Amino acid sequence: MERKVLRTHCPDAKGLISKITNICYKHQLNIIRNDEYVDHDSGHFFMRTELEGYFNDHTFLADLQDALPNGSEHSLTPAGKKRVVIMVTKEPHCLGDILMKRFAGAMNIDIAAVVGNYDTLAELTEKFDIPYHTVSHEGLDRNTHEQEIAAIIDSYQPDYVVLAKYMRILSPDFVARYHQRLINIHHSFLPAFIGASPYQQAYDRGVKMIGATAHFVTNDLDEGPIIEQDVTHINHTFNAIDMAKAGRDVEKSVLSRALNLVLEGKVFVHGNKTVVFK
Repeated sequence: MERKVLRTHCPDAKGLISKITNICYKHQLNIIRNDEYVDHDSGHFFMRTELEGYFNDHTFLADLQDALPNGSEHSLTPAGKKRVVIMVTKEPHCLGDILMKRFAGAMNIDIAAVVGNYDTLAELTEKFDIPYHTVSHEGLDRNTHEQEIAAIIDSYQPDYVVLAKYMRILSPDFVARYHQRLINIHHSFLPAFIGASPYQQAYDRGVKMIGATAHFVTNDLDEGPIIEQDVTHINHTFNAIDMAKAGRDVEKSVLSRALNLVLEGKVFVHGNKTVVFK
């Protein structure tokens, strides 16, 4: 007996839920949970189904392909832990939160390794018996540096790569290599305050709340599909440093929630937006 997650998205049409669930019944698969959504603006249908039973993936997916409209996409993946590599620079709060949640069993995750361009977080990582790789960027051009990082990442064959306050802009080649598999935390409530020093930007603007955004990485800086966001309130007494301190709790919380959603197969990317089942 296995448990798997079926993810389906396709042009909307009548009877899609019935067609999919009937095929599940035909294959004697038990539906544990089902979520569906139709984006009426684009006419697109999304459905996530948790299934339990004995699977013949090839025939099951072939039956789905025959039943669904042209242009449909579907995947069937085990419901167990997903494998990630985490990239960091110097700030420990997001990494530390993920490590603690993994240690406590609060996140369904296999952290294969952590890669940093400094060795600052090596001791923290190794306390959790996780390999840490330092790939210094000093003296290297961006392409060479990224190739060395990619070689390490690929050796672990992760499902996703998490940028837990990794503070270097990635090249289009690196982003393409991990298409829709790169998850970043940005320390502002996007689309406000894109790019560097968002807390200074927020201070200069006199905002009364600050936030954080977890998103998939694209070639447009801090403009990839948004997975999760949150805010915390501040007041006129906060300077940029105070804002950064207050923002760290929001950042780590948002990144962990987003990562959980992605690992559980609850996030669909559609254009530059997401559909997120919670």
